[in-house]
Amino acid sequence: MTGFIDINPPYLNPRYKSTVLRAPRKRLIQLPPEWFHRSPGPVFGRVAVRPGDNDLTTQHPGRPIGQFITLSGRVLDSDGRGVPHTLVEIWQANGAGRYVDTADPGLMPLDPNFTGAGRTLTDSSGHYRFRTIKPAAYPGRFRGMFRPAHIHVSVFGPDLGSRIITQCYFEGDPLLPFDAIAQSVGDPRGLDRLTARLNWDDTELGDVDAALAYDWDIVLRGREMTPREPLT
Repeated sequence: MTGFIDINPPYLNPRYKSTVLRAPRKRLIQLPPEWFHRSPGPVFGRVAVRPGDNDLTTQHPGRPIGQFITLSGRVLDSDGRGVPHTLVEIWQANGAGRYVDTADPGLMPLDPNFTGAGRTLTDSSGHYRFRTIKPAAYPGRFRGMFRPAHIHVSVFGPDLGSRIITQCYFEGDPLLPFDAIAQSVGDPRGLDRLTARLNWDDTELGDVDAALAYDWDIVLRGREMTPREPLT
């Protein structure tokens, strides 16, 4: 049996130039186990999650521009058990590759009918579901960089040490092999865990707002854990 393989991206990755400025320069400090909270439930505090917060296509009066999709799956612990009633948040670019963020220097247009952020709580079996649009690819801040379509995801597990912030990609994206952030994972198995798969059986058909269905499970820790996002 082989030992544990860390598939998380390194803090410092010269190809992803933001990490050169933000990676720790000193040796990391090992915290004692008792430092972490061991509360029995989620630790995200009092967060209002309203019905419909998981549908990013109905947050405004008009229809957002782009291909409608659903992103669904389960939040799992290291033993493959669903993590119930935990907060999952997403944020993303719109159908033109632009974020609703003053820090986004892109020249692509904003969509007045798409904010690009949503949240939901997993059910008793750890299932979650979002309805949104597929984000467009966009050029990165550094020369020679073009980001593939992706959705940012934050998940709070049952204790402080099991929060994960990561990115979800889509199978078959031709830009994945050239993306410094995705490739910073290193191990192909790790990148595979960041990739959502098309589920044709669950895809909605026969309507102008039909949505392609994508499946993606999130594992908080253990050998099959979903890699975290590198420093951004």
